[in-house]
Amino acid sequence: MKVGLGLPIADPGSLSAWARRAEDGPFTTLAMLDRLVYDNPEPLVTLAAVAGATSRIRVMTEVLIVPTRETPLLAKQAATLDLISGGRFTLGIGVGAREDDFRAAGVDYRRRGRRLDEQMAVLRHVWSGEPYSVDIGPAPVRPGGPEVLFGGFVPATAERVARWGDGFLGSMFSPEEMGRFFRTVERSWQEAGRSGGPRLVAQANVALGPDRVVDEARQAVRAYYTFVAYRDRVAEGMLTTPEAVLRAVSAFGDIGADEVMLYCWSADTGQVDRIAEALHR
Repeated sequence: MKVGLGLPIADPGSLSAWARRAEDGPFTTLAMLDRLVYDNPEPLVTLAAVAGATSRIRVMTEVLIVPTRETPLLAKQAATLDLISGGRFTLGIGVGAREDDFRAAGVDYRRRGRRLDEQMAVLRHVWSGEPYSVDIGPAPVRPGGPEVLFGGFVPATAERVARWGDGFLGSMFSPEEMGRFFRTVERSWQEAGRSGGPRLVAQANVALGPDRVVDEARQAVRAYYTFVAYRDRVAEGMLTTPEAVLRAVSAFGDIGADEVMLYCWSADTGQVDRIAEALHR
């Protein structure tokens, strides 16, 4: 089972250290979340720094709110990150749920799904090497563009995976719920006539360490999800023991996950070693 880490947002200056420690461990991917109206570091810039501090581990947006972005510029940014990372970049994409992000970007929140579909047509067109009014480069390492995973909770997500993507990224689902959505994604993939199968990635929130680490992580999660009623449930559902981490990784593996992302909300770099130790129990 592949296991990646989600990078905390509280201390951007520590992320190169996180990256180097993770690369020395068993981890396969480092991910960064996206918001506009929040104090998180910008993910594409951050992941470029992370890619420069590493040579093996993949980097991923988890997830980039693409409808808030300018499409031609995003095509160039994603291709550049794919190129400078040596093909280690995965573009995780979400439609977005916070209206304030869209107001700040000057984008109609009500059209975000339709806008994303329009954007994907342009992104795939540019990455294939076809001109978009004028040529936009550089060419990505991976033919057709970086790996694309869609995150979300609705049937339209499965349809986008089948039409535009390489796989699905699910979060805040129990293993049972995740398994049902994995099967939905696979059916959409088959109905679209795609060969092979979609890559399936599950995410769980984690905080391993002393009480201060767990408290910091839960406060960060509550702050990030302050706009939804279930923020306390998300915080209390965090994996906080080695045994809970192992059970979750095993359960997601049993329902077909190709990779499990363990998202860290505390900035304590010691979690990298603690999670690695938990995985080797």
